[in-house]
Amino acid sequence: MSLLGIDVGTSGCKAAAFSLAGICLHLAYREYSTDHPGAGWDELNADHVWWCVRQAIAEVAAATKADPISALAVSAMGEAATAVTRDRRILGSSILSSDGRGQHYVDAIKREISQEDFYRINPNILSTGYTLPKLLWLKEHAPEQYNAADYFLLWGGLVEFLLGADPFISYSHANRTLLFDIQTHNWSDKMLKISGIDRSKLPRCLPAGAVAGTVADDMAKQLGLPANVKIVVGGHDQCCNALGAGIGQAGRAVDGIGTYECITPVYHGLPDPAKMLALGLSIEHYLIPDHYVSFIFNQAGSLLRWFRDTFAAAERSDPEIYRRLDAEAPNAPTKLLVLPYFQPTGSPGFVTDASGVMVGLKTSTTRGEIYRALLESITCYFAEPVMHLRQLGIDTSEFIATGGGARSDLWLQIKADILNIPYTRLEHNHGSVAGAAIIAGVATGELPDITGALPRFVRRTRTFYPRTDHHRVYQDRLARYRELYPLMRNYLSMFSRDVETCGDFSGQAGETHAPGWPGNIGA
Repeated sequence: MSLLGIDVGTSGCKAAAFSLAGICLHLAYREYSTDHPGAGWDELNADHVWWCVRQAIAEVAAATKADPISALAVSAMGEAATAVTRDRRILGSSILSSDGRGQHYVDAIKREISQEDFYRINPNILSTGYTLPKLLWLKEHAPEQYNAADYFLLWGGLVEFLLGADPFISYSHANRTLLFDIQTHNWSDKMLKISGIDRSKLPRCLPAGAVAGTVADDMAKQLGLPANVKIVVGGHDQCCNALGAGIGQAGRAVDGIGTYECITPVYHGLPDPAKMLALGLSIEHYLIPDHYVSFIFNQAGSLLRWFRDTFAAAERSDPEIYRRLDAEAPNAPTKLLVLPYFQPTGSPGFVTDASGVMVGLKTSTTRGEIYRALLESITCYFAEPVMHLRQLGIDTSEFIATGGGARSDLWLQIKADILNIPYTRLEHNHGSVAGAAIIAGVATGELPDITGALPRFVRRTRTFYPRTDHHRVYQDRLARYRELYPLMRNYLSMFSRDVETCGDFSGQAGETHAPGWPGNIGA
């Protein structure tokens, strides 16, 4: 028998089957692109993503006939919701967290409830990246889709719903909507009233590890799956990634390096809200009962993908392109400084009105130098928040690295040198699908408890240790990096407003608002 882990990310999806001994039997990947139908708009074609997910599952099912899949769970990005009907029809695209729409609604929410009072209900920093502002945008600007939707599902619950489960949302995903009460484990009456979102359009909330149903017979036949494959509630991709990296107890953290990079520390019990809010950190459920996580995150792989498509367009289809770019990069720290604010940033900064900046470019600057400078800047973003983790009792003597970025020797060495923390690579860097498979196996009794299951799945291969001479150079770079954004903040904010005012000249209408909404925010 084998266990299927599925991961739905911003730029691609994976499906992987694992034996009960934790061996990856087969992994399939499908990439998809982000649509930009308007200035600052980031969407996924939900029908196409679902097609890619089915293709990945079918490939794995075909490769594991000798070890048939008995249970599955889904790991998925947070925030992006999709409108669906009861008869499992997709009604529209998924608006991504990086999409710029929704600030107007966030401002309106802040007038109804203070950040402190909101944080006690849903411990997140109010910003446009979450689901609620996007739902409010749909309600005002696409009322036909909003009204036709029976449910709005995030991708973890959406995939399992389309496979045959009743509609649901995992606790960890529900927290990403801004509508979830972390204390009651259910939708917040107060936030529903403030926002005007219809409770009937939201699915039931379930903990990770709950059995949500079985794959429908017709879907199993279509995908080549055995009959009666159990569907188990998974969770937010960063939670699944942490579990798949071996984080089975509080006090440790993992660095997942994918489209976004996310450092995920794990706590036992709810951390002190005042301290967490002061540090700009969110809190959400982990996959283990009475354990919670927070996230320090920002764009990462998405910047490298932009670099690939812009600076290496003729080579973008080369499967070894990133290894080639790594080889082009200089061996020593660059003299360039980059602000990695090409999209709205994540926690703890949540900068929405800036843009990417490169400082120090000359006509002699090489492509490899720019590439390395991007890797350096992505890591610099995390330097100060990592220091804050120590105040929260998180062990930062080592980080486990997962995700596509963990394949790069260059990047892991840069991280170790800048942060002065050893980075360890695992035998497989697909923590999200491994974590989902572990949850599926434990829930169905095919694996022992999580403590017993983790050693089967987590095997270390190499550790990258900080180099003293490079860390010394990076200390100076960090000081300059910390000065750069404050120096440019007002200009970048003004420039961002100018761009929004001008629009994109493509004929696409921008976001308009009527002053003084009557009634609640969603009216």
